[in-house]
Amino acid sequence: MVVFNVGVARCHLLRSSRFSWCHVRRWRHSNAPLKVSIVGAGPAGFYTAQQVLKHPNAIVDIYEGLPVPFGLVRFGVAPDHPEVKNVIHTFTNIAKNPRCNVYGNVRLGTDVTVADLRKAYHAVVLTYGADQERSLGVPGEDLPNVFSARKFVGWYNGHPADVDVRPDLSGETAVVIGHGNVALDVARILLSPPESLQETDIVEPALEALRKSHVRKVIVVGRRGPFEVAFTIKELREMTKIPGVDSVFRPEDFDTVREKLADLPRPRKRLLELMVQTSEKKPSHQPRSWELRFLRSPLRFLADSSTGRVSGVEMAVNRLEKTESGTKAVATGETETIPCQMVLKSIGYTSEAVDPTIPYDRKRGYLPNSHGRVDSLPGVYCSGWLKTGPVGVLVATMNSSFETGQAIVKDAESGVLPADDREGSAAILKLLKSKGVRPVTFDEWLKIEAHEKTEGERKGKPSEKLLSVKEMLNVAFS
Repeated sequence: MVVFNVGVARCHLLRSSRFSWCHVRRWRHSNAPLKVSIVGAGPAGFYTAQQVLKHPNAIVDIYEGLPVPFGLVRFGVAPDHPEVKNVIHTFTNIAKNPRCNVYGNVRLGTDVTVADLRKAYHAVVLTYGADQERSLGVPGEDLPNVFSARKFVGWYNGHPADVDVRPDLSGETAVVIGHGNVALDVARILLSPPESLQETDIVEPALEALRKSHVRKVIVVGRRGPFEVAFTIKELREMTKIPGVDSVFRPEDFDTVREKLADLPRPRKRLLELMVQTSEKKPSHQPRSWELRFLRSPLRFLADSSTGRVSGVEMAVNRLEKTESGTKAVATGETETIPCQMVLKSIGYTSEAVDPTIPYDRKRGYLPNSHGRVDSLPGVYCSGWLKTGPVGVLVATMNSSFETGQAIVKDAESGVLPADDREGSAAILKLLKSKGVRPVTFDEWLKIEAHEKTEGERKGKPSEKLLSVKEMLNVAFS
């Protein structure tokens, strides 16, 4: 007599399909762990983990290339915006979940590959962000004292890759290219009184350089007009309230703005109203100033014949043309030169494919995906700027990461993800040991954090960051 097992038959019949009832029964009704690895311990990584951990059997391992976590919250948020960094408390609580592990000092593409992770885990989430700078592609871009805003931000926030930037602040005029929040962040740091920064977590070498700075004027330049700026009213208002700094806007730039204010959405209306009001104020002859200029695109950077450093920016004067999606800047043929001794390029970020198996779209700057599911790589997901491109603030990253985390849980419960046993971190830690790589656990990160806070207290600061990977590892492993 042949015994017909309905459950086994159903498994065989549906094994090749995307939806497997075998997997559903396994994930929903067993205690088998759902093992998920996340690459990148920044906001996207932690927010994704937060959602995945809602699955009662999920075990989440977060891998980070640096010995320290939190990504742009640590290295990208301006030191005078401590309230934004309060989210670290949330991330710390996530990391302390007994079903979550954080391993720093593990580099994707060097220490571990996507293939390694796919073999060890049921799901792999890539959240390593967009930390590469965009290029203008114009002559003189590599002149001394021409920096990306990304590297300048990394310098004053203590990113190990940027501690040797050492900008020359001996000149009086700096040009910032770009009209986003980061452009205003770097302009504000350049012009803020050093005493207003000395109780923040700005790193000591940057604070000392700013104390000696001779920068008196910052010109913030964008290729389009007032309606197209990407910065928000909070950052603009902060710029207009820096002690000892005049805001110099040209009234003629806002002639067409006034008549259109009534038709704008409220947030945009408030932003443009503040710009118009600022343009109408007479300068009060403060020792420092900043200017907001529109319809200018850099053509080339000019060099000082004696020092070789940047001495100016030749700009194309633009006009705006309407397109189906909005407006675009078109050169008029007219040019102007802005003398300066430093340039910061704030023209956006881009990601990179650190693993050859990743289907990275270089043109769009992200991984092709559907709700966080990476195209053509089953079981691989993405969150944050690697998912959306380098746009949006922290709240946008949170919502996008929640979507990815929910997709993973849904795929586990619906049978899309395989329900077999996976080794998870045991396999990866064994691999790392064979390569001589020692990961930094979250408890070891807490030792680094305690050390930085102790050093900060001695200087009246919330913390004094360690500036090299070697120093971080020495403290972590002590």
